[in-house]
Amino acid sequence: MLRNVWWSCVPGLLAVSLFGTWSPSLIAQTSGKGALTGRVTDASGGAVANATVTATSVETGQTQSATTGPNGTYTLDVAPGNYRVQFEAAGFKTLEIPSVTASGTETAVLDEKLEVEEPSTGKPTPAQQENLPNAPSSSTTAPSLEDLGLSPEQTRGNPQEQALLDKRTHMLKIHQRMGLITTIPLIVTVATSLNAGGKSTSTASRDLHTALGGLTGDLYFMTAYYAIRAPRVPGTETRGPIRFHKVMAWIHGPGMIATPILGIMAFDQKNKGERVHGIARAHGPVAIVTAGAFGAALLSVSVKF
Repeated sequence: MLRNVWWSCVPGLLAVSLFGTWSPSLIAQTSGKGALTGRVTDASGGAVANATVTATSVETGQTQSATTGPNGTYTLDVAPGNYRVQFEAAGFKTLEIPSVTASGTETAVLDEKLEVEEPSTGKPTPAQQENLPNAPSSSTTAPSLEDLGLSPEQTRGNPQEQALLDKRTHMLKIHQRMGLITTIPLIVTVATSLNAGGKSTSTASRDLHTALGGLTGDLYFMTAYYAIRAPRVPGTETRGPIRFHKVMAWIHGPGMIATPILGIMAFDQKNKGERVHGIARAHGPVAIVTAGAFGAALLSVSVKF
């Protein structure tokens, strides 16, 4: 009887045994998920925290990113397939692995070492050229980080400060272009002033001068907006030609406010057939000083002294 009971239990025991053997692979195959994991270190083996690991699917082009923790480890949950994996960290060279296969049954382990990025001593790098000064400039040579009050250690070691610097750079590039555009109507406005304030001037000459002055003022204040609103990196000190540029801004800034006000007063007096008198007579000198300060500010960051 015991033998019959034992034989009757054999099928159940075999089923339990087979399920225990096959269940891990069945679960892995039905999950449809793979994983990439590993640890990012420097050349000496030290952990690299806050490094960005990006996996790009070769088949679909979709990307997934993760950031390494304090000990340099990361994990990416990805669908099975082939991936191109890129490792990026401030102060290190970017590392790219062309092809890594992630399966639904095993976790792909990528432990990588990053090389320290060497500072350039020759031609400015694209990143350095992006750090444009707080002024319009037609020069292709960007000021040094020291001119902007930033050390390389600051921008490499603090991601928040690097983000602020990137935003500042973007806004100052717009400021640069707008400043260069502003110089065109500014020069023409100064040139037409010779025919707008004389005894034998016509209404058309004054109207043209007024229109050009208004256009110059609008472009100027649009240009100034991007310089004023560009975020500052805390704890930095302005040096060199950038400091001179800011001093000139204290001259041409108020001048750009006073010039159109005095110009309107002079315009009204001329239209009434009166001779320009009183404070309105300062319109011409103030405009010349303002244009000179603006030009000096532009040259201070376009020409290396």
